[in-house]
Amino acid sequence: MKATDVRALSDDQLTDELLKLKKEQFNLRFQAATGQLEKTARVRQVRRDIARIKTIQAEKKSAAKA
Repeated sequence: MKATDVRALSDDQLTDELLKLKKEQFNLRFQAATGQLEKTARVRQVRRDIARIKTIQAEKKSAAKA
């Protein structure tokens, strides 16, 4: 997911997307622990998407306060 796509989402959509990605991250960690993980690059991609969403949420909050 690109930053421009994330910036276009509303606050509720960002929260929903973040929840979805955290669930996926948990499932990927579980698969890695049991040796069933096939797409190892997806772990990194999900982690970065979570960070991207959190960063943009923080930017929106600080812009709203200012």
